[in-house]
Amino acid sequence: MRDTKVPGPERTRPNAGRVVGELLLTVGAVLLLYVFYEAYWTNFVSGRLQDEVDRSLDESWGTGATGDEPVALPAPALGEGFARVHIPALDVAYAVVEGTRNEDLRAGPGHYPDTQMPGEAGNFALAGHRIGTGAVFQHLDRLDACDAVVVETEFQWVTYRVLPLETVSPARRATAEACLSPERADSVSDGDYAHLQGRHITTPDDIAVVNPLPGAAWVEPGPELESILTLTTCHPLFSNAERMIVHAVRVESIPKSSGAMPAALQE
Repeated sequence: MRDTKVPGPERTRPNAGRVVGELLLTVGAVLLLYVFYEAYWTNFVSGRLQDEVDRSLDESWGTGATGDEPVALPAPALGEGFARVHIPALDVAYAVVEGTRNEDLRAGPGHYPDTQMPGEAGNFALAGHRIGTGAVFQHLDRLDACDAVVVETEFQWVTYRVLPLETVSPARRATAEACLSPERADSVSDGDYAHLQGRHITTPDDIAVVNPLPGAAWVEPGPELESILTLTTCHPLFSNAERMIVHAVRVESIPKSSGAMPAALQE
């Protein structure tokens, strides 16, 4: 009797197109998981850390100070919350921590330790993420000249105004005069700060943006310097190839003991 076998399923070799397709699907799934982690999960974790820092400020500040307090603040420890930054044009406010390490920036905007403190002559410089990890500075590109940034400390409110975006007068002077005193408008238009744009893009190695006189060689901070606020973040979105920089100048300081609050918070 002739031997017969039941035919089984035919085995075929995978072709190159199928292999490539499966690899692309795998890569796509990994990328989606990474985007979810970076854009959502890290935001969730950072939000909890930010809430903890914010609560710690309320607890340590208590009911506020009495009498006029000096501008100078003691140097906080790395990772410690010591101020809040309010950006009315973006409808956001965040507790600020000391330091720009990864673990510091997970909790909120971080203060460059070698820069000045809020309201001091020189440069109070902050860094923050633009995507994921709280994305506290995601919309810095929406800030315009004269927009307010208010820094709150235990003892005072310090209001800064974003510098003109124009690089030459008379347009630069006209913008400066719209929100700055005549003396500051002169400094911003034709003086030591005429080079400083309110918002610009630069490279990660441009450390001069956080110098006491931003964009210039490092000088020892002194009373002849304006009080500048600098905000730094990555650029463009989903990349750290460049840096977006926002510069603002102090226009007002109000002691909390006065019971008054900056009008800029209502803008």
